[in-house]
Amino acid sequence: MKEKILIVDDEKDIVKMLDYNLKKEGYRTISCYNAEDALDLTDREHPNLIILDLMLPGMDGLEVCKTLKKEEKSARIPIIMLTAKTQEADKIVGLELGADDYITKPFSPRELVARIKAVLRRTQEKQELAEVVEIGDLKIDFSKILVYLKNKTIELTA
Repeated sequence: MKEKILIVDDEKDIVKMLDYNLKKEGYRTISCYNAEDALDLTDREHPNLIILDLMLPGMDGLEVCKTLKKEEKSARIPIIMLTAKTQEADKIVGLELGADDYITKPFSPRELVARIKAVLRRTQEKQELAEVVEIGDLKIDFSKILVYLKNKTIELTA
């Protein structure tokens, strides 16, 4: 079975349309209509990707994105922002907060599915790269750019 996708949008018709199109592509979906439920579902369900509307009641999608990217458990979950806001500044803020893609409404469901596939492919490629390699007493941590020999940090030049 394919990946699990969390759909977060306060417009029920959009959630229904996304749910239908994603299930047709073989994805498992879960959905909610506000930020608090989105944070709770992310913590409980561990989705592989989140489609997140920016304009939600209460806490907006930007705050949800910022919160998820700060948490260790959810920081690596890719987020595609979905919004009616078309201004370049809105897109830049969303991407700088950690969104992996940004789609404006109205949108094509086929394009969204293609973008989901691309984001998931990039995410899987990143995860396949080993972050820590250990050979005997030598340990290389690529994510922190550190090398250890017998658990002691080795100073390296650029």
